[in-house]
Amino acid sequence: MASPRHISVSEASRPVLPRHAKLRFDETRQVWVILAPERVLAPDEIAVEVLQLCDGLRSVADMVDQLAAKYAAERSAIATDVVAMLQDLADKGFLTEARERTS
Repeated sequence: MASPRHISVSEASRPVLPRHAKLRFDETRQVWVILAPERVLAPDEIAVEVLQLCDGLRSVADMVDQLAAKYAAERSAIATDVVAMLQDLADKGFLTEARERTS
């Protein structure tokens, strides 16, 4: 089995869900889930908000700035939590680094 491409998340990272994983709202259970082959993860509300920002265009620093402004919270605390959460998801194969696209 091929090992997933693990990333080391930093504020410069531009994380994105890998092609095989999808963030979807499960109408039946009324919860957000990440669907991947033979796996389902139900992230909490805060994780869902962060994951919705993982578009491969925004850097983690941009996400942290946006969340700090939205919640009027200390940026360093948000940065620590967001990087840790994204690293955990990356380690489990639910996130990858956006590759530079050439046109």
